[in-house]
Amino acid sequence: MASPDVLTGTLETAGRLDKALAEATGLSRERVKGLIADGAVEIGGTPAKSGSAKLSGGESYRIALPPPEPLEAEPQDIPLDIVFEDEHLLVVNKPAGMVVHPAAGNPDGTLVNALLFHCAGKLSGINGVARPGIVHRIDKDTSGLLVVAKSDAAHEGLAKQFADHSITRRYLAVCAGHPNPPSGTISGRLGRSDRDRKKMAVLPDDATRGKHAVTHYETIKRLDHAALIECRLETGRTHQVRVHCASIGHALLGDPTYGRTPKPLRTLLESLDFQRQALHAARLGFIHPISGESLDFCAEVPADMRELIDETTR
Repeated sequence: MASPDVLTGTLETAGRLDKALAEATGLSRERVKGLIADGAVEIGGTPAKSGSAKLSGGESYRIALPPPEPLEAEPQDIPLDIVFEDEHLLVVNKPAGMVVHPAAGNPDGTLVNALLFHCAGKLSGINGVARPGIVHRIDKDTSGLLVVAKSDAAHEGLAKQFADHSITRRYLAVCAGHPNPPSGTISGRLGRSDRDRKKMAVLPDDATRGKHAVTHYETIKRLDHAALIECRLETGRTHQVRVHCASIGHALLGDPTYGRTPKPLRTLLESLDFQRQALHAARLGFIHPISGESLDFCAEVPADMRELIDETTR
């Protein structure tokens, strides 16, 4: 990375230019396509013409990033549980109920609003908008750990680790029933459901759309009509753990989208006022993109999930 507004490097993968650049830089593919259209991308010293151009791998690239556009979201003084922070990045333990990024229906009160206040202008603009570098997300009603980039260099380095699946991500979940076998691997392409475009689904093996997803699960404890499981992600697709668990007949307790909780457990959830999927991002590990230090963080199961586990313990 030659300067804060120029990205340079070598493309290691063959295939479509927009996909290869997105994997190499951490930019979204749509952002890459826009930069190509604006004449801001050079491949081997020659201006790129199309995101669909085919590469053989090994080509050098140079991307001139324009100044980031202002973000409409306003800074808000919202308390954050910060597990780690330095000048390049921070790790946050997000509570259930907090949306990561403003969107329709959630214009404020989000993690980004909180970060805008906390970071006070030290924000990553690598994807074209002056905002904290949201490298990955977890669902509103999932609790747990996220890493956020404060600098463009950190954003780029973290995005590469997510792209090559070298990030350690382990989730704790309470699912209905007892998985058999008690540990295993769930894989398959995930994409939008044909029946409900708001939902994700496991697609047929021969599907040409969607993205490959792999989840390794292990039963930690058998509970009453349920189980505490740990899920280790190789990939990080939208709703991956929730969809994969539901696909093997063990939907997460409290998940309003992907599974029906059995009646005895539904009654328990109501008595506990447990109103979310029982899912917690418990562990996050990665290589610091600037220092090269190996970092590993753990977040304890929050009180609502702990109470649920205690109440279903035989």
